[in-house]
Amino acid sequence: MADQDLSKLKIDKSKVMFQPRRRRKFVYSAFLVIALVLFGYLYMKGIFTPAIEVQVATVTQVYPSQTFTILNASGYVVPQRKAALASKVTGRLIWLGVEEGAHVKKDQLIARLESEDVTAAKSQAVANAEVARFNLDQAKAELEEATLNFNRHRELIKRGVIAQATYDTARARHEKTIAAVEGAEANVRASRAALEAATVSVEYTSIRAPFDAIVLTKNADIGDIVTPIGAAANAKAAVVTIADMDSLQVEADVSESNLGRIKAGQPCEILLDAFPESRFRGAVYMIVPTADRSKATVMVKIRFIDKDRRILPEMSAKVAFLSRPVAAEDQKPRTAMSQAALVAQKDKKIVFVVKETKAVETPVTPGVPIGDMIEVLDGVKAGDQIVLNPPHRLKSGFRIKVAEK
Repeated sequence: MADQDLSKLKIDKSKVMFQPRRRRKFVYSAFLVIALVLFGYLYMKGIFTPAIEVQVATVTQVYPSQTFTILNASGYVVPQRKAALASKVTGRLIWLGVEEGAHVKKDQLIARLESEDVTAAKSQAVANAEVARFNLDQAKAELEEATLNFNRHRELIKRGVIAQATYDTARARHEKTIAAVEGAEANVRASRAALEAATVSVEYTSIRAPFDAIVLTKNADIGDIVTPIGAAANAKAAVVTIADMDSLQVEADVSESNLGRIKAGQPCEILLDAFPESRFRGAVYMIVPTADRSKATVMVKIRFIDKDRRILPEMSAKVAFLSRPVAAEDQKPRTAMSQAALVAQKDKKIVFVVKETKAVETPVTPGVPIGDMIEVLDGVKAGDQIVLNPPHRLKSGFRIKVAEK
């Protein structure tokens, strides 16, 4: 009995060694299947495929007017009426009533120079004019007296009552007073002219706006010496610079070889670098009848049809010369992309959008063609980068690298 009990306590080694070996094979097989599935999945996603070299383009905002643009040129906004205001006399600036950006009206007082000397000269001219007027009145009174006396002596000489010498004396006095009146009248005219000159000299110390305008720059401050020639040390030739903002035009240089494609009145579209989201209607105002031999260009002036207070002198501008006027529906920008990026898949259209280093398949809704581009109604937005002429083996999620141009 004891031997039987001891035999039951022995371990069957065949069973113990067989079960772990079967489990190990099963685990290895499961790991292998999972690895193969994962590898296949990652391969389909392009993880283990080399990066595909592609060309890319950017989705942009375009205007329909680009399809009927004949020529493009660049230039600057320039006021056609501009003035640097100064005085015809030299003096110290004692008052300045405007700042940059101020609106001024025609004949509005802008600045004053010291005027004590010319004001004193004007006062003297006023006094001299008064003296001349009084002298004229006195001469006229003497003429009236001499005329009465002469007429009386003429009657008496006819009757032989007085001597000829007495009559001659009366006649000479009458003629002398006539000359005296004429001299006094001439003196009055001279004094009035001197007064006008003195008044003008005083007015020269007041600087006024010659037309409705906006102050562009302030060139002098109170205390500065203002002189017409500005040659003296620390002297200013102009107090302020003004411009008529209603006279703003774009002056663009056009190549001589393209001049035949432009004519006066031709519709244009103006784009200012300061406002890239806005387009301004314009028209050719003038083709300046001279060429720049150093650049082989001719200046063309383009006027703005619609006034806009945001437009300022010296802004850089680009001008598109058009074959027809811009319609209302052509003024709204549209999202567009290159037609070479569009791929047809069964009942939908797609593009591959570049996201970091991968290409992501994206459905889009195309619209009407715009030149060599096509409008995009939905799916992508301006600024997105898309793959041009995507190769057939390119799939969503594949790694890509941008080809060097």
